[in-house]
Amino acid sequence: MFLTRWRGLKPRAAMRPQPRFLDIFRRFGMIEPSRFLEATMHSVTTKKAALATLLVLAALLSIFAVGKRASDPAYHQASIDALAEKQETVLELTAASTAASAAITLLPGDTATPIAEKLADLSGYFLIVLCAIFLEKYLLTITSYVSFTILIPAACALGIAALFSEKLRAALGKLAWHVLLFALAIAFAIPAGVKVSSMIEDTYRVSIEETIANAEQTTEDIQSATSGEAHESEKSGLSGLFSKVTEGISGAVNDAVGQLKTVLNRFIEALAVMLVTSCLIPILVLLFFAWLVKLMLGIELPPLRVKLGDGKVHSASGAPRI
Repeated sequence: MFLTRWRGLKPRAAMRPQPRFLDIFRRFGMIEPSRFLEATMHSVTTKKAALATLLVLAALLSIFAVGKRASDPAYHQASIDALAEKQETVLELTAASTAASAAITLLPGDTATPIAEKLADLSGYFLIVLCAIFLEKYLLTITSYVSFTILIPAACALGIAALFSEKLRAALGKLAWHVLLFALAIAFAIPAGVKVSSMIEDTYRVSIEETIANAEQTTEDIQSATSGEAHESEKSGLSGLFSKVTEGISGAVNDAVGQLKTVLNRFIEALAVMLVTSCLIPILVLLFFAWLVKLMLGIELPPLRVKLGDGKVHSASGAPRI
């Protein structure tokens, strides 16, 4: 009897429609969880593909547009002209100091010999300044080429790899930011250093020109005094100095040494300006950019995330950010 009743109720119970869990979503017009996850993954993949496309376009733009223009010497013509003017000034100072040193050796006695040796030593320092100027001139185009043609595209490639790599996303994203900031730092460090150096040189330009003119005039006086073209009875200035020395009068020698000391002091001042503007300022500017990059890297940079249409932020892997 119990079996008969159970059999009788079975068809009746089977006739009743049992509500399914997914029908609830359909009844209220809601998306099923499986379809929602599928749409979410599709949206994340689309956003990652869009970001990767933007990074590829940025790399191509950096290589073929910005890099080509930034590595062109005509783009840095103002900086190159400033370095060429500085180079001419250094060459004039080197020539003037060498000529003055050679002319001082013509004076009788050893009174002015230390000054001649100091002036000869300055030529070596001016050569260092000249090498620094040539290095700056070459680095203007080289650093721009390396930054926009190699480093920035490499940063974009690392960013693309970070988008599609779950395990190495954090490391690759951080490395991409590092490479990008380093590229921008070395690209703008040399032009900024040349600009700052030009501002300092404008302040001491008149003093340097006076130093060169004074050295040239002193050299001409020494050479004319030792040429012997002046008449014996009309000896004056440095030419009369030799007669007075042979006669035991040393006052004129002391005057000449005092004048030569002034020339040496002005040369040392000009050398100090050249060393500061050509060697020290570029190094300080580079250190400033390095400190600025380090400061920016110390800030927590935004990770590579995509935003869906529902307003929620999701990581590049597709999982919602809680």
